Amino acid sequence: MSRWKMIEIWVGAFVLFALISLAVIALKVSNFEGFQDRPTYQVNALFSNIGGLKVRSPVKISGVVVGRVGNISVDRNTYQARVVMDIYQDYNQLPLDTSASILTSGLLGDQYIGLEPGADEEYLRDGDQIDLVQPALVLEELIGQFLTKFADSDSEAK
Repeated sequence: MSRWKMIEIWVGAFVLFALISLAVIALKVSNFEGFQDRPTYQVNALFSNIGGLKVRSPVKISGVVVGRVGNISVDRNTYQARVVMDIYQDYNQLPLDTSASILTSGLLGDQYIGLEPGADEEYLRDGDQIDLVQPALVLEELIGQFLTKFADSDSEAK
């Protein structure tokens, strides 16, 4: 085999390795879990504001992923966002008074649902609703409140 053929084979192998690596990274970043078929049960909650929450966003307890957001829709009766969470069956003993909050990873990171287990004797079952919720904090609203209070305190000082 000539030297150029050997170089072409090595370059081709390197390009193939790079493409496979990019595909794996893209699947990890997009939270794709199509190859994992873990049994789940569904729990839903109504939020007045979900911010940038998306389908497939993680559901966490103490930072540990215990499920994914399965569906987001508008409730026809209350006009609030109905978020359906697919919780892994491994975590089927969440108390009935568990609370759900929409949190942000870092300052400008992705949003996820944080669950805070309660102390009830009964557990959430498939189709139950979480009533204790805290909506997403919208950064623009917080900045607007800060500027308003800052302007008010500045005008009082004069």
